[in-house]
Amino acid sequence: MVVCGPAYPGTREGIILVVTAPLDNASRRSELADFLRKRREALTPDDVGLPNGGRRRTPGLRREEVAQLAGVGTTWYTWLEQGRDVRASQSVLESLAQALRMTAAEHAHLIVLGRGDEVAPVQQRRETPDPTVQRLVENLGSSPAFIIGRRWDYLAWNPAFTAVFGDPLKYPEGRRNQLWAIFTDAERRRRMYEWEPGARNALAKFRADNARHLGDPEFEELIEDLREASEEFRCWWKRHEVARSGTGRKRMRHPDAGTLWFEHAAFKVEDNPEQRLILYSPLPRCNTPEKLARLLGDTAGT
Repeated sequence: MVVCGPAYPGTREGIILVVTAPLDNASRRSELADFLRKRREALTPDDVGLPNGGRRRTPGLRREEVAQLAGVGTTWYTWLEQGRDVRASQSVLESLAQALRMTAAEHAHLIVLGRGDEVAPVQQRRETPDPTVQRLVENLGSSPAFIIGRRWDYLAWNPAFTAVFGDPLKYPEGRRNQLWAIFTDAERRRRMYEWEPGARNALAKFRADNARHLGDPEFEELIEDLREASEEFRCWWKRHEVARSGTGRKRMRHPDAGTLWFEHAAFKVEDNPEQRLILYSPLPRCNTPEKLARLLGDTAGT
């Protein structure tokens, strides 16, 4: 049972139509309405310096309070939360971000949803990694590394990644995907210390990326399948949390090597900016480099 509690502080080539933008207007307005509502309900009058005013029938701030803080009309703000066919200016969105005490990631997400400025749909090749970047990943030795595409599909990975996280080839085509692995693979879950915060953080980053692809049928298919396959995904998706990619530390629980510690960072591929290289650097804690050397030695010998 999942409790929806408080917010937690290689593919084949072919030609496909990638519907990236302009964003589907109805989908964009619905996402914007949901996002504003969730952020409003997460704040209290005390959070923004307003008098409490006694018992409230609904959680969080009232719409008129948000409008007052942002310096916009209550009717206008209400239309945004209702998904009406209106387009907020950049200055209004900036004011709303400040009024709702948004983080930098939430602020950027709001602008994408509120403005919907994207390039026209184009015909592209199915995502494949640049051969030079793929060879770089494969030659990184004991540093687990992989490349994900715009929908977080695995495009390339090295033996160290397979040894630590598992082999993406075990998933069926169309499901060799970072979110799918995190939310549906029981073995992947067992290998992750503190699975819940890690999974929620990954989902928040994916949610921010998804905002640029509203209406894309491949994203919609993946999200719907994840809703059906994972109760946690279904619950947390409703929270509309967003985050930015960045650096961090991760502790893994390997069935043979025990505890492994890594620092990790994400890098955009310059020629394909929607692809990202994720690199894990082993830390000396718990003899992680020596354990990895043994794991990779065993792998090479099989």
